[in-house]
Amino acid sequence: MRRVTLFVNGTARNGKVVAVYGTLSDLLSVASNKLGIKATSVYNGKGGLIDDIALIRDDDVLFVCEGEPFIDPQSDGRAQEELTGSHTDWLTLNVGGRYFTTTRSTLVNKEPDSMLAHMFKDKDAWGNKQDHRGAFLIDRSPEYFEPILNYLRHGQLIVNDGINLLGVLEEARFFGIDSLIEHLETAIKNSQPAEDHSPISRKEFVRFLLATPTKSELRCQGLNFSGADLSRLDLRYINFKMANLSRCNLAHANLCCANLERADLSGAVLDCANLQGVKMLCSNAEGASLKGCNFEDPSGLKANLEGANLKGVDMEGSQMTGINLRVATLKNAKLKNCNLRGATLAGTDLENCDLSGCDLQEANLRGSNVKGAIFEEMLTPLHMSQSVR
Repeated sequence: MRRVTLFVNGTARNGKVVAVYGTLSDLLSVASNKLGIKATSVYNGKGGLIDDIALIRDDDVLFVCEGEPFIDPQSDGRAQEELTGSHTDWLTLNVGGRYFTTTRSTLVNKEPDSMLAHMFKDKDAWGNKQDHRGAFLIDRSPEYFEPILNYLRHGQLIVNDGINLLGVLEEARFFGIDSLIEHLETAIKNSQPAEDHSPISRKEFVRFLLATPTKSELRCQGLNFSGADLSRLDLRYINFKMANLSRCNLAHANLCCANLERADLSGAVLDCANLQGVKMLCSNAEGASLKGCNFEDPSGLKANLEGANLKGVDMEGSQMTGINLRVATLKNAKLKNCNLRGATLAGTDLENCDLSGCDLQEANLRGSNVKGAIFEEMLTPLHMSQSVR
């Protein structure tokens, strides 16, 4: 029985003594198991390729490779000794099981203050662990490490498709590649989709409505519905606080008890809408059309438009019994034939308003500005106590 000593190609360490039997394929199989590699060919100490097991003698020293050319471990060792302290010697990194071959200068020169530079600036300074092939072990992700190594080689950030930039960024931070961090942060920012400020369409909103139970509050706070057609929809109890509803078509919509506080309704059309118990505190409805709207709730829940901007609105023929318009601005508004019985108009700006044909019985106009207001054809006389400042 013959026995031989097997080494991984290019090294003279961690050898394995094995028995030679069978065919060359059997020897390669044993070598793969013993050395932990995928052995494909065997060389003798002089670099000769062995293609027949009969050529192997007892106590031979053989070098097993995975298909690469023969590397003389003695000449490689001499070269390493000659280059001690130099930044141009070649080395291999085993990063997460994947091998990268590069020079010491690549890892050191571009980013001299990085972790990689400190690891490989001086040989064995960090006591870097090596595998059976002599490659330096680094427990990091190889797919994120590759763009970093290429950046150190040529100074350009190149990331292949399918590689997450955030992963590369975290690796750059880990290794302390400061200049690359700036490039990656810029690239990530540029790769983000632009913020979509486009208004929500009727079709999108109807889909939201259908997916929401009738007893659940739909939160639309701060959303953009500018110019959308929301006419004849059931919008009861929806939270539109601070939403953009400018130029929206809300004609015949049911907005019962909806929250429109501080919403933008400028130029919107709400003709014949149901606004029972609506909350429109400090909302902006300048130039809006609210003809024939119903603010009157039989249960006694009053609509609240306190502090709203209603300049130039057209509210002709609306039912507004008990409505709260305290300190609202109704300058130049059209309120012809409106039912304002019991309405709170204290401190309201009614300058140049057309209130002809209105029912203002028991309405509170104390402190309101009625300069230039039209009170023709009143259904009930306006008592002086209602407007005392």
